[in-house]
Amino acid sequence: MSNLLVSEPSAYLKSAAHQPVHWHPWGDAAFARARTEDKPILLDIGAVWCHWCHVMDGESYEDARVAELLNADFVCIKVDRDERPDVDTRYQRAVQALTGQGGWPLTAFLTPEGEVFYGGTYFPPEENHFGRPGFPSVLRQVAGIYRQQRDKVAENARAIRHHVAQSLDEAQGGDVSPATLERAAADMARLFDIRYGGFGTAPKFPHPAAAQFLLARWHDTGEDWVRDVVEKTLTGMAKGGIRDHVGGGFHRYAVDERWIVPHFEKMAYDNSELLHAYLDAYAALGTPLFKQVARGIVGWVLEVLSDRQRGAFHTSQDADVAFGDDGDYWTWTVDELREALPETAFAVARRVFDVEEHGEMHHNPRKNVLWWKSDPAGDDEWPVLEDALVKLKAARDRRTAPFIDTTPYVNWNAMMASAFLHAGAVLDRPDCNALALRVLQRIWGEAWDGGRGMGHVIARAEPHGLLEDNVHAAAAFLDAYEATGDDAWLTRAIAVMHHCRRAHWDDTKGGFFDVARDRTGSAYLATPAKPVQDAPTPSGNGVAALVLARLSALTDDRQWRSLLDRQLATFGGAAAQLALYGATLFRAVDWTLNPPTRIEVQGPRGEGAACDMHLLALQTYRPRRLVIRRTAERPAATVCVGTTCSLPVPTPEALRALLG
Repeated sequence: MSNLLVSEPSAYLKSAAHQPVHWHPWGDAAFARARTEDKPILLDIGAVWCHWCHVMDGESYEDARVAELLNADFVCIKVDRDERPDVDTRYQRAVQALTGQGGWPLTAFLTPEGEVFYGGTYFPPEENHFGRPGFPSVLRQVAGIYRQQRDKVAENARAIRHHVAQSLDEAQGGDVSPATLERAAADMARLFDIRYGGFGTAPKFPHPAAAQFLLARWHDTGEDWVRDVVEKTLTGMAKGGIRDHVGGGFHRYAVDERWIVPHFEKMAYDNSELLHAYLDAYAALGTPLFKQVARGIVGWVLEVLSDRQRGAFHTSQDADVAFGDDGDYWTWTVDELREALPETAFAVARRVFDVEEHGEMHHNPRKNVLWWKSDPAGDDEWPVLEDALVKLKAARDRRTAPFIDTTPYVNWNAMMASAFLHAGAVLDRPDCNALALRVLQRIWGEAWDGGRGMGHVIARAEPHGLLEDNVHAAAAFLDAYEATGDDAWLTRAIAVMHHCRRAHWDDTKGGFFDVARDRTGSAYLATPAKPVQDAPTPSGNGVAALVLARLSALTDDRQWRSLLDRQLATFGGAAAQLALYGATLFRAVDWTLNPPTRIEVQGPRGEGAACDMHLLALQTYRPRRLVIRRTAERPAATVCVGTTCSLPVPTPEALRALLG
């Protein structure tokens, strides 16, 4: 038996194709059926990497009795939030208006016109002690309300629609000034966890853009407390179980404030932004741990999350192998650790990573998350630990690994390509540069359409018209321009931003819409949105502002500065409420208010002093740094801060002294 999802390209939708629920993909056909049969719609939004989505699938959507209720009283639509972030954004806001929280799986009940009148996130199969109602009873209640209380349904739908329309437009006009940056840093400091690093309490998410913003503040102001926030946060994550000490990279977030127990899924977007943050911190502070963490992210991406032959980065790696295992692939019992390691290595690894008979996992108390509790006892134990990690990796590789979603989304591929270009410089890894440039060539060749802009998936025409795909691609093209000195990348970035100006810009009120104006859609998709919050990826309008700031500084073309000023004026009034979630916008404000450092390197191509100076320029940490590479007969480098420029210097040693 299969349903209509069997022919969908999404891995998440395909995983539900065998379920007894008569699922529809998002589209006009489902809404038309709901209107014809006068039935409410059950909308399920999730992702293939989402643990609780798999739980609800296993408990409810694969249960024949639940499916019978759904098929009788509802038209059921399943959406992959990675494939359709525009759908997810709008329906998350609707459910948040009802319940005060969102997340995945998102479970929303809609009118046949697509408007929410009831919803939530995960519903258990039976009433439970957390106070969540059982899913079958919810279905019966909602179906009864829809049949018998249409006035109440319509009233709820109107109220939620009004809230969604208001909340999707995050623009709020106002001026930006140095006080904007000071207030943002102070707001982040108030959320800082002085004991364990990071921001807020459990559950605790990485905020890499905030770390990058604060690192720039420290560089400019020299305030020790700002450096402390960055160092403690990055160190806390690096030592916690949120980091995969065996295989490299980071899990999505920690369920506890100490960073120990993660939600085990590993995302491309998290790891690309964390790679930037650790590379910046290593370049600025020289902390060996931060370099080690960056190398680990690169190693995991190259091994697990990339297609080096075709040139693509994958999307995610699941938390679990099968329904109900809750991270078993990633965790260890004492016996599993002992079996994998010789006696001495076992003792060292057990002590360093806090492996005990009673571990951290509730579903299996013998399972331990590896986290760095203490350093090896002496110099002789460090190589023992390094060898132990190699052996643990080999043992884990013999386990069945969680599923990898290989869909090459344009926005996340551009983000990872950008991070790999950064790693190529700071870690001196030409292989990272080569893969990043191959990916960006594919994005330009297989996702770009001059009339429609970027598609959302490389080599697939639909969906298209999403701001994030365009601005992240433009940002990565600028990184490629700085890394190679090839003018074609600058030309491509400019072409993409001209498209954004035509297709996404609001001429009346300023700001960029998340979906192109010429793209129509059902229900809430017709509601315009101007996102500026980082949630969880960098916001489209924040990234657009950063690209405009860099284009203005690189080209001296006044059109980009004019558009940037308008963009910041559009969102300047919202800045005071954003704190952590405005870090990308604040980085653009920083670019606008403070002078950039422009490092121009001239000289022959190929090995030699000019090439060495170009690499040094890319490796050096400076906030608001621009690197220009030009071909000339003799090597020379010039550094300009704002309008003040140095005399040319001919050697890497002289450039290093100048940058210092």
